[in-house]
Amino acid sequence: MNATENLQLYLAEYLEKFTELAGNYDRTVHYSPELERLINDYSNFITNERNKEAWEQLEQQGSGEFNQLVEALRKKSALCVAIMEKYRALKLLGGHAGITDYFKNIESCIEQEFGSFQVTSESKVLLVGSGSFPMTPLFIAKRTGAEVVGIDIDEEAIELGTRVVGKLGQGLKIRLENAFVENLDFTQEATHIIFSSTVEHKYDLLDQLHPLTNEHVVVAMRYGDRLKSLFNYPRREVDGRKWKAVETILRPDHVFDIALYAKV
Repeated sequence: MNATENLQLYLAEYLEKFTELAGNYDRTVHYSPELERLINDYSNFITNERNKEAWEQLEQQGSGEFNQLVEALRKKSALCVAIMEKYRALKLLGGHAGITDYFKNIESCIEQEFGSFQVTSESKVLLVGSGSFPMTPLFIAKRTGAEVVGIDIDEEAIELGTRVVGKLGQGLKIRLENAFVENLDFTQEATHIIFSSTVEHKYDLLDQLHPLTNEHVVVAMRYGDRLKSLFNYPRREVDGRKWKAVETILRPDHVFDIALYAKV
């Protein structure tokens, strides 16, 4: 069996495991250790340089079966990341703090989120896809004193995330809402906007945000191309009449990269 066949076999096995563990979620932490091990292993897999050549060969072949496998993996792994955040929140709220390799990887990215576009105490930051364990709002608010609003379409994530902020972020200017960008007054005030890498329609939302935001807003789009697209929605071309790419932050050892956009 050659390298490309091996890689495709590994991906099929990952999809099977993600599907099983996503189905096991029962609002307890019973299946948490197994899912954490799987996601840590998957994170290491997509940042492993040795897998890139086989990936590129499969990508060039562009078979329909392979493309379907990639799309299914992207969706299912994103769902499992959301579930793992719920596990982490439930553990914290139950008095058992801890951090996995995946979360360490994410948190080390936050420091450089906006590159040369610094967040200050006067900034207003909007996070699209805040999740159940809102690491980014907590980190930004603690480090800068900025006001941060996180939104998510998952009601359980907002409920858990609000409790986590109450435990870890007392006194910080953080608010989480189960809302859409177009229904949020804060959207017009935001100086900085972050899109989580697992938000599927983030580029459609970016297009939608253009008339809703102020002229100086900076958008940080977390994304993953090539092998990293197994775990993140990839980068797309933007409407050049609305947005321009101003900076790209590539992080080879991390699970996603960041593209920064400003209004034209």
